[in-house]
Amino acid sequence: MAATENMEQTCAAGMMTLYDWRTGPYPARVRIALAEKTLRARVRFVSVNLWKGEHKTPAFLAKNYSGTLPVLELADGTLIAECTAITQYLDTLDGAPVLTGATPREQGLIHMMTRRAELELLDPVSVYFHHGTPGLGPQVELYQNPEWGLRQRDRAVRGMRYFDDLLTRQPFVAAGAFSMADIAVIAGLIFADLVQLPIPEDCNALSAWYARMQARPSVANRIAMSETAP
Repeated sequence: MAATENMEQTCAAGMMTLYDWRTGPYPARVRIALAEKTLRARVRFVSVNLWKGEHKTPAFLAKNYSGTLPVLELADGTLIAECTAITQYLDTLDGAPVLTGATPREQGLIHMMTRRAELELLDPVSVYFHHGTPGLGPQVELYQNPEWGLRQRDRAVRGMRYFDDLLTRQPFVAAGAFSMADIAVIAGLIFADLVQLPIPEDCNALSAWYARMQARPSVANRIAMSETAP
């Protein structure tokens, strides 16, 4: 028990390393969370070039079996992958979670809507990118199914309409404040921008919400944050 507590204290107080790609939509989720929690000074960034396939090399796969970004390495060498898991860790480090919920009800709603954002928007845009466009290029994209990619593009647009309807009735995606769920939708729209998949013109609530989110310093400065030494 004492050894476990000492390890937790070491991790909580030490520097962390974030393996990511500065313009990546999935890494954006963790970068935004870092800014919201004012943890930039606690993180060293290591760039993993997606376009060169560095995330599929044996060296990186040893850190994350899935070969995806981002990955957070703690002071004791513990590796945490998956955006939701990383955000949960960062948000609860100080014992005062603001992104993942402070009550069981908030936590349930935020995790539900975060997963819905992944299933209905972010992941479909990713599939469209990898299968319905040239993606990361032939050296990385070893298999593509264009029909599947186009189907997922259409699913992403339906997801945009779902969140547009939701945001006509409330200011944030889940709970009563900005949360991990909002970050997931932001990442989906960042990815949609990259693949030139616009928000439908009649989705006024989603467009207005996204404009507000882009004005948040954590979102606006997410790329530049790794250029500033801690």
